[in-house]
Amino acid sequence: MRTSTLSFLALASLAASTAGFSAENRKDFHKVDQDEGPPGRVSSSAPEIERIHARAPLWARGATHAAPMATTSPTGYTPAQIRHAYGFDKITGNGAGQTIAIVDAYGSPSLANDLKVFSTTFGLQQATLAVYYPQGRPAANSGWALETTLDVQWAHAIAPGARIVVVVAKSASISNLLGAVDYAVKTLGAKQVSMSWGAAEFSSETKYDSHFNKTGVSFFASSGDSGAGVIWPAASPYVVAVGGTTLQLDSTGTALTETGWSGSGGGISAYCKKPAWQSGFSAAAGRAVPDVSYDADPYTGFPVYISNYNGTTGWIQVGGTSAGAPQWAAQQALINAARTTTMTGAGSQLYATATSAYTDFFDILSGSNGAYFCSPSYDLVTGLGSPNAPALVPAMSATK
Repeated sequence: MRTSTLSFLALASLAASTAGFSAENRKDFHKVDQDEGPPGRVSSSAPEIERIHARAPLWARGATHAAPMATTSPTGYTPAQIRHAYGFDKITGNGAGQTIAIVDAYGSPSLANDLKVFSTTFGLQQATLAVYYPQGRPAANSGWALETTLDVQWAHAIAPGARIVVVVAKSASISNLLGAVDYAVKTLGAKQVSMSWGAAEFSSETKYDSHFNKTGVSFFASSGDSGAGVIWPAASPYVVAVGGTTLQLDSTGTALTETGWSGSGGGISAYCKKPAWQSGFSAAAGRAVPDVSYDADPYTGFPVYISNYNGTTGWIQVGGTSAGAPQWAAQQALINAARTTTMTGAGSQLYATATSAYTDFFDILSGSNGAYFCSPSYDLVTGLGSPNAPALVPAMSATK
């Protein structure tokens, strides 16, 4: 059972030590630079979704984006530790028969080889991976390459039997990213889609809900890594918004404490109305974000193997809510693999499950994202909480 008896700051410091580095090295983590420039080159008369560009909520170990601290050995929590912390090691299925779609901009040319190294290092079965460029091959972008690599490797860690398809948008414009989402669903038949990116909310965002309102498909998006505030598409009621925690583990992967991460995006949407299934959890009229959470603190983060990241090759420890979206999508693959029919829109089912059995989640009781504080049941930092997979996966598998 997770506890929450220590202060948030003390927990963060202790978690950093558990992850294998001291609090003195915190300056070595930075937001990953994904500045691509195009927003300034797009005509002001272009449609809004072409003028708005997304970024991935991603942090990496390294003093600057040009000087990452790539290492020859992985640092951070291993797949075995994370699987044990959330109970995935107690699930018999591995996602076989399911397709997880990873939608990102720019992609990574070394994705397949890097995944092989990751899988071999951690004793995972080799993955079934396919990469698609429906809009043409884009230019290289190291920040998005690291994001894409994180998404693929950690989705595979949670659902090693699932097929992974990566659909690469030629830029980070909302227009191109939505085009990639459509390709993943309509052409490739993905039933769970991970979107580790987002942009500030905009007045016409509800016009694009149709991209996510699809029968038999569940969408997952990061809630942001700048603390309190709402980004889109996490704000869409047809998307499961994934917030962040600081997860302290012992050497075996047993969770000691889990608190709200200070960078976890959360709040009330300015444009999306509250869906009916959030009634009883939020008193606000607007859509509340996030829905759920996952370890996101870069100081208790995830090792990623990547080739030629700004001229270096090796392991980089990363964090951000972008780490949670692909792992929640992978959990959905475990759920759908055990169902007779694939689930439509996991969001409403998650809240229904919380109503019937809150023990299906680890309720996060302490921590803050600057404006909001964790509390029993739902809150605007960690949503319903993080997954208690041995309870949540069977409960979601049994729903109609």
